[in-house]
Amino acid sequence: MPSPKAKNPGRSGGSPVFGSSNGRYDFMSLTKPLNRSPPPHLLQRQGSDPTTARLRASESPTRRRGSSSSTGSASGQLSEEDGIRLNPSFVRVALSSLLAIDLWLSKRLGVCACEDSSWGSVRPLMKLIEISGHGIPWLAGTAYCLYKSDSAAGQEVMLNLLMGLLLDLVLVTIVKAVVRRRRPAHNRMDMFATFSVDRYSFPSGHATRAAMCGRFLLAHLVLAAPLRVLVLLWAGLVGLSRVLLGRHNVTDVMFGFWMGYCQYNLVEMLWLSPQTLQGLLGQLV
Repeated sequence: MPSPKAKNPGRSGGSPVFGSSNGRYDFMSLTKPLNRSPPPHLLQRQGSDPTTARLRASESPTRRRGSSSSTGSASGQLSEEDGIRLNPSFVRVALSSLLAIDLWLSKRLGVCACEDSSWGSVRPLMKLIEISGHGIPWLAGTAYCLYKSDSAAGQEVMLNLLMGLLLDLVLVTIVKAVVRRRRPAHNRMDMFATFSVDRYSFPSGHATRAAMCGRFLLAHLVLAAPLRVLVLLWAGLVGLSRVLLGRHNVTDVMFGFWMGYCQYNLVEMLWLSPQTLQGLLGQLV
């Protein structure tokens, strides 16, 4: 069977892929420049002379690819820069989403915000729990127990509890003044004994106080198992009441619990004994 012959066997350049030498198909390099010139009628149609057409046809394909790739890379860089400039960061989107969820959930859980709410009948009980976590009853009760205590161990415990309560007031006031987050829109400002900084919401001072005092009582008072459960239940109800009454958002209470938990560690680090306190007072006097 005769071998196939290539078209135009007399042309020396051959095809860019196949050649016709010796009547066989030969593979040629793809990077070899093309030297074939276009037909004369095409040159006349384009209105250019044969010399210019040959120069254009003999231009290296590698140079063409290089110029196109450089143009593509430049456009790719511009598109990446535009994407970075137009698209917000992932952290900002995540924080915005968490904030939206926090506001939505806090509004849904504010079922005791007013008397007309779905759980408006439970509002008086929630306000009683609110007062049980207020700073004034705790400061007054701790100072009274410190004054009435007749043992050195009892005085030491009450003294450090009083110091922890004062520390809690200072830290919560500083954080609220720095953050300045407003209270929820559905909150009614009918709280017990409010101050100027109490118009801010973050963090929940009741939650910090409940967490700190709960850890303190469990660590330094000998309590039976039912009483220990009652302390934990009281701390949880204080934080829950802040959301049900519409006083705080969920994140305010959660951060308040964490802050109060850490405040107890600080109280343990700064623990004062009666002897240490007497020495400090002696140096001041």
